[in-house]
Amino acid sequence: MESAKEEPATTPLSLGEKTGYGLGDMASNFYMGFFGLFLLYYYTDVFGISPAAAATMLLVSKVVDAISDPAMGLVADRTNSRWGKYRPYLLWVAVPYAVLGYLLFLSPDLSDAGKLAYAYVTYALVMLAYTAINVPYSALLAVISPAAEERTKATQYRFVFASLGTLCVGAFATPLVTLLGGDDQVLGFRLTMALFAVLSVVIFWTTFATTRERIRPVRHDSSVGEDLSGLVRNISWLVLVATGIVVIIGLIARFSSIIYYLKYYMADDGSTVFLIFDRKAIFWSFGLVGQLVGALLTPMLARHFEKHHLIIAMSLLHAGLLALCHVIPPEQFVWLVLVHSLGIFTFGTTITLLFTMYTDCAEYGEWQTGRNNAGLVVSASMFSLKFGTAIGGALPGFMLAGFGFVPNQVQTETAMEGIHLMFNVIPAIFFVLGGVFMFFYRLDRRTLSQVEQELRARRASMPDQTWRQ
Repeated sequence: MESAKEEPATTPLSLGEKTGYGLGDMASNFYMGFFGLFLLYYYTDVFGISPAAAATMLLVSKVVDAISDPAMGLVADRTNSRWGKYRPYLLWVAVPYAVLGYLLFLSPDLSDAGKLAYAYVTYALVMLAYTAINVPYSALLAVISPAAEERTKATQYRFVFASLGTLCVGAFATPLVTLLGGDDQVLGFRLTMALFAVLSVVIFWTTFATTRERIRPVRHDSSVGEDLSGLVRNISWLVLVATGIVVIIGLIARFSSIIYYLKYYMADDGSTVFLIFDRKAIFWSFGLVGQLVGALLTPMLARHFEKHHLIIAMSLLHAGLLALCHVIPPEQFVWLVLVHSLGIFTFGTTITLLFTMYTDCAEYGEWQTGRNNAGLVVSASMFSLKFGTAIGGALPGFMLAGFGFVPNQVQTETAMEGIHLMFNVIPAIFFVLGGVFMFFYRLDRRTLSQVEQELRARRASMPDQTWRQ
């Protein structure tokens, strides 16, 4: 049993707890970062699946997520254990999550049809495990503190560590693949994924051990239909889902294209240019440092501007930077890195704000209906992340097929133009859409202040609903 401390739920979160919570998204991004940067390339250039088949697989697998994500939210909301509703899943699912991630890159020697079937099964399973651990992880934010300001701080730590996790992948994955596998890319990818899988287990268990659930909602006795009905009436939540999907599509479409752009459009041979780092690692790393800075500055920006206004500005600025990147010649590598990093800086602010706003929507929904459905509300964040990742990863695959791309060959002029378009123009369109959608968001600072005060008074009248940790 965890020892109880007489500490009011409104006490500011400690540095240790904010760090522990943030670390959880580092573990998540060891996988999602790896998938976003390498999965399409791995399937086409290493495992030997055609671009169109790989893209179709990434899309079809999202049918499962359309059911599993809200289902996991409903299950988590109805979980009751001595550790709370959401934290237990960090303990229970970490090992299956790690094992399935490793199996995804096992690369068995199969026929073309067998390889495709293996990809379908392993990718679907690892995404189910991701759902089972990350929907509760995201919902934990809604009950870690009743204060919106403390949740914003925790979200900042989350996306700082998320950026660091993806930065680790971007900086060290290709050197590790070469170091561990030599000339055998299959072995290199397998062992590199095994390393990240083990680290993920350790980190998720650390998050479990260092966090607490301070808000205990009324025992869940509403029907699934009532929960879903209340959710779809939350217009701001619907806007966040749509915005989250399109900005993730834009980001992942670009990230999935980087390796093709550098390898084929810039004729990069993969040789190191600084210590153990090649151009791919440098390009990814500087961009992800930009994301880290964006996440760090988010609370300061949010104190001066409305959150949805910031997302509008950052999304449109990102699209403008991509347009600029489109006209920079490929030999101007330093300028490409700089403009790319500025764009990912804007995304760091956008994604941090989005996940904070999901918990704002959860509180608004509780204020409206009297029911706390944090798991269901934030399951949309996982769905938008995974669905956006799938579409963003699939689009370059379809474009490569449509423009006549052939792996590991000299590309035609048409194929090169397709790579150029999918690297800049396609992502820019989705960031513009994200900015436009946010014009319909309704929860401003004054509304949230009213919601927080009234919920605090409501909870104070039911002292048994608040945990004293």
